Amino acid sequence: MTANHVKRAFKYRFYPTDAQAAELSRTFGCVRKVYNMALEARTCAWQQGERVNYNATSSMLTAWKKTEELAYLSDVSSVPLQQCLRHLQGAFVNFWEKRGKYPRFKSRKKSRRSAEYTSSAFRYRDGGLALAKMKEPLDIVWSCPLPEGATPSTVTVSQDSAGRWFVSMLCEDAGVKPLPATDAAVGIDAGLDHLLTLSTGEKIANPRHERVDRARLAKAQRKLAKKAKGSANRDKARRKVAKIHARIADRRRDHLHKITTRLVRENQMFVIEDLTVRNMVKNWKLARAISDAAWSEFRSMLEYKAQWYGREVIAVDRWFPSSKLCSTCGTLQDKMPLHVRTWTCGCGTTHDRDVNAAKNLLAAGRAVAACGAGVRPQRSSPGGQSATKQEVPRREP
Repeated sequence: MTANHVKRAFKYRFYPTDAQAAELSRTFGCVRKVYNMALEARTCAWQQGERVNYNATSSMLTAWKKTEELAYLSDVSSVPLQQCLRHLQGAFVNFWEKRGKYPRFKSRKKSRRSAEYTSSAFRYRDGGLALAKMKEPLDIVWSCPLPEGATPSTVTVSQDSAGRWFVSMLCEDAGVKPLPATDAAVGIDAGLDHLLTLSTGEKIANPRHERVDRARLAKAQRKLAKKAKGSANRDKARRKVAKIHARIADRRRDHLHKITTRLVRENQMFVIEDLTVRNMVKNWKLARAISDAAWSEFRSMLEYKAQWYGREVIAVDRWFPSSKLCSTCGTLQDKMPLHVRTWTCGCGTTHDRDVNAAKNLLAAGRAVAACGAGVRPQRSSPGGQSATKQEVPRREP
C-alpha cells in the first residue's frame, strides 16, 4: 500500500448466469472441503505436538488433487483453494498469539459461502470483471464507481443466506485523505431509548430495525417450522426468513454508516465507553434490543473511519461512573438505577442521565488526550483506569 493510500473493499451485487452460478457453487464446495481437510491434518499434527505450516498444507493439496477420490478439486480454479489455506494459516496465527479461538470446521449449511481470487485468477478490463474458469464477465450492478485508475488486487465472491450474490473488490483509494483538523470533540453515550446521546445534548434516535420487522419475521419463522426437513418447501421458507434478516441488517448498517460519517466529518476527537457487548447480551431481557442497537458495529465503523480521516478515538473504561457523576461539581451519587432518566445533584443542577454521562465521558477523554495516560476513577467506583487511549486498528474494507 502506497503512502497515504487506503485500501478499501468495494462491494457490489451481481447476477450470475446458470453456468457461472454452478461454477461458483462448485468452487465454494471445494474451498470448504480443502479448508476442512487441512484443518483436520493440522489438528492431528497439533495433538501430536507438531506444527504443520502453510507450505505443508499446500503440498498436501497438490497430492490430494492427484488422488482419484479428490480429482474434482482440479476442476475449479486453484487460486481460491490456495487462498483458503492462507486464511487457515492466519487463523492459527491468531490462535497462537491469543487473538482468537482455535479454528473451527466449515459447515455446509451455516458457514459463509465465499471464494477469494488474486490478480492471477481474474481479469478486470473496461469495467468488466471475468473470473478464472468463466467465459463471460459477471453481470455486476455498479452502484458506485471504483476509484479512478484503481485496479482490484483481490476479488472475493460470496453468496449470503438469502441467496444474493456479491463481489467485493479490494482497491487502493487515493481519495481517502485526512480531513482538515478541527477543535471539536464529542463524548458519545450509547443507549437503547436513544441509540446515541452526544455531549452537545443531541440525541440520535434508535430506529429499532428488528422491532419494525418483528411481526413479519415471526410469521415467516412459524411457516418455516411447519415445513418438512430436507424438503424444497422448507428451503424456500428458509430463504424468506433469511431475506427478512438481510433487510434488517442492511438498513441497520446503512443507518450506522450515515451516522459515523457525519460524526467523523464534524469532530476531531471522539470519546466512547468501552462496553463489553458480549457479556451484556447474556441479559435475556435486553439481549434482543442490545443486538439490534449494534453498538460493536458502530464502534468498529467509527474507529476505521477515524483512522482514514485523521481523527482520534478514545475508549473510557467500563467502570468509569459516567452516569452517577455530576458533570458540574463532580459529586458522585451512591446509586443510579436504570429507570432514573433525570436527576438533581446537591449543587442544584438537574441532569439528563444520558447527556450527563456523555459530558463526563468527554471530560475523561480530554484528560487522557492532555496527559497521555489513564485517569483513575473515583475511589468508590469498582476500580481500574477510567480512560485509555484507543489504538485504532487498521481496517481494509
